[in-house]
Amino acid sequence: MAERSGGNPCIGTTSGGSRYTSSASLPRHSTNLDDFGPSIPAAFRQIVRGRAAEPAVSGEDWLARLPGQVAELAGAWGLVADGPVWHGVCAVVIPCHRDGQPVVLKVSWPHEEARLEHLALQAWGGDGAVRLLAADPPRWAMLLEPLLHDRNLDSTGLLEACETIGGLMRRLDRSATPQFTRLSDEIERWIPLCRNGSPLVPRRLTEQAAATLGDLRDGCDGRLIHQDLHFQNVLAAEREPWLAIDPKPLSGEWAFAVAPVLWNRWDEAAAATNLRTHLRLRVGLVCDAAGLDEDRAMAWSFVRLVTNAIWEAQEPQPGQAELSQWIAAAKAMTA
Repeated sequence: MAERSGGNPCIGTTSGGSRYTSSASLPRHSTNLDDFGPSIPAAFRQIVRGRAAEPAVSGEDWLARLPGQVAELAGAWGLVADGPVWHGVCAVVIPCHRDGQPVVLKVSWPHEEARLEHLALQAWGGDGAVRLLAADPPRWAMLLEPLLHDRNLDSTGLLEACETIGGLMRRLDRSATPQFTRLSDEIERWIPLCRNGSPLVPRRLTEQAAATLGDLRDGCDGRLIHQDLHFQNVLAAEREPWLAIDPKPLSGEWAFAVAPVLWNRWDEAAAATNLRTHLRLRVGLVCDAAGLDEDRAMAWSFVRLVTNAIWEAQEPQPGQAELSQWIAAAKAMTA
């Protein structure tokens, strides 16, 4: 189940509520990036085409500009395409060579969550995360080290995957600089969301979430966090076993960032004999590896699950299965 963003740029993972994942690759069209247009995957065009501007350019207009931007980036950075084009829900990823060395060009549709991605990667300096080689913020583009895009933490046992994510959180921990949105500021918008609630989400959960947000407000800022550090956003690499990718940076606390391990690999949670025990085990493993307060991580996870349920309920046609999953997971986080 993919986290719902409901138009919120910080608690969701991508505009439209879908997480970033690499799709099946397509044959490359040409090594000459001056001729990139035909290589834009049709599935990616379909995902982006109908998006409203957030805030600068609509999906349709951005797709029209994308081939020219890729050509300009290839010229500026000396890139030659060298592999199939991959994509997520907000970016195309193009394997390339520069001066004979393999690199990856990532170009994102302009949206708030990606605005400071390059600054987070720069701060981490390749320690626990993919290494940033160059950035062009006006074009929403980055040049990255190549990773093994077809091997993520979905390929490992769940317990090992949770421990790996916790270990990465410990390594990525840094003081946040003032450019990043503060978690405490976002709380002020989420409290009324929870107080207003939805007829489709139990009132006791939305009221508890609003109260919990008030309790969590103090002391929740100051660390540079990757708020979407789930199993598919950790890839295998040659220089290290695992590295984080695709940060959604925030000035907050790492306990807030535990929640994505709950709603990813959901089939395994649904098959568990006891959902509450299963999900709480995930939280405990991550917190133990990361050195986090487990109670605070469960409180934040509860809030994020409830807000996702509210955003799902606000969709024109809410997904009943997803709504039930959000609510069930939220209940598992309650005392």
